Parts: sequence; C-alpha cells; structure tokens
Amino acid sequence: MNEANYSELVECYGFLFEPELLEEIRRKGTCHTAKANMVILDYGDEISAMPLVIDGAIKILRQDSKGDELALYYLERGDTCSMTVTCCLQKKKSVIRAIAETDLRYITVPSENNKIWIRKYESWMKYVFESYNYRFDELLNSVDQLAFDNMGERLRKYLKDQVLIKKSSLLDISHQDIADDMHSSRVVISRLLKKLENENVINLKRNKIEMLDL
Repeated sequence: MNEANYSELVECYGFLFEPELLEEIRRKGTCHTAKANMVILDYGDEISAMPLVIDGAIKILRQDSKGDELALYYLERGDTCSMTVTCCLQKKKSVIRAIAETDLRYITVPSENNKIWIRKYESWMKYVFESYNYRFDELLNSVDQLAFDNMGERLRKYLKDQVLIKKSSLLDISHQDIADDMHSSRVVISRLLKKLENENVINLKRNKIEMLDL
C-alpha cells in the first residue's frame, strides 16, 4: 500500500482504529478499484478477505429460492460487510452478491486476521460488533417496511437513499432496476413513479429520475 492509499485509510478509519492496527492493515491490506455495476462478490464464492470501503458504495443483494433478488443494504465510506465477516468466521461460502453501486475504491484484508484482531485490538472488536448491530437494525427496518409500510412509502425512502448514496438528485436508474431492488414488478413501480411525478416529487426522464422534493 503506497503513501496515498495509507493516507486515505487513516482519513477513513484513523478515528476508529489505533495506530498499530492501521499499520497492520497497511502491511496486509490490498487496494482495489471497481467500476459501477461490477460484481465484486457472488453467490457461492469462496471468501478470503474482508472489505473496508474507502470511497463509493456497494449494494448487497440476497437471492430467494426462486432466483429473485432483494437489496439488503448498502456499504459506504468507512463500512465493512457484516455478512462477509460472518462467512469468514464460519468458513462459509458467500450467501450474498455484492455489486459496485458507484465507482468504488476499497481495501481488502485477509480473513484470517479477523479472529486475531478481535482478540488483539479492542477497536477492531468494537468495529465488527457495531457493524453487526447496525446491519441488524437495518434488516429489522426492512422487515418492518415489507410488513407494515405501503409500497409508495417504501419507494420514496428508496429514492431518498439513492440520492444520499450517489450524492446527486438526478438518478441514473431504470424502472426495472428499482423493481429488482424492491422485489416488485416494473408495472407497479412505473405506476407509483408516475404518481410521484404528478405530486411534483420527481421528474421522470428516459432511464433517469430527478428528485424535486427531498
């Protein structure tokens, strides 16, 4: 890892990890880049490393028995993937698909370091368990939305989340992309988007959506 990469690591994680741990990450970590929509990890892949996001966002997907996918959560700057860490600990193959939601820069750390660092560094143990808790809360919120919220409210939240992730009010996304992420149909999503447009919440363009009311 060169000096520029290490400086970014410190900028992202220096307030979380002690200098000794940062130095270990420097020596053992590998820097990666990925273009938007690139698959980083797929179902059934062997997991040999844990990601630390430096810049950009990763979408985590789960597949049901019919082959349909649901977006579980997103990883952003300063995050790691709890499900990847779990698979590392249990030596299981991947049960998720990870896709670069935007252009991405991240560091991977060999999975065998996880158990060692949990025992050796209090900051790493806290980081891993807080990541578990945060993702668990997100998943509970997703279950609540599926069970209790109507699709229109779920769609509004989805669009607002996309604006935050992509840092733009103009979203380069198709109706089918949204339907896939929300485990719905394109027809339903298109109808709801048209309703939001009539309410002056969004402006629909060809394969783009402009958010007018955040």
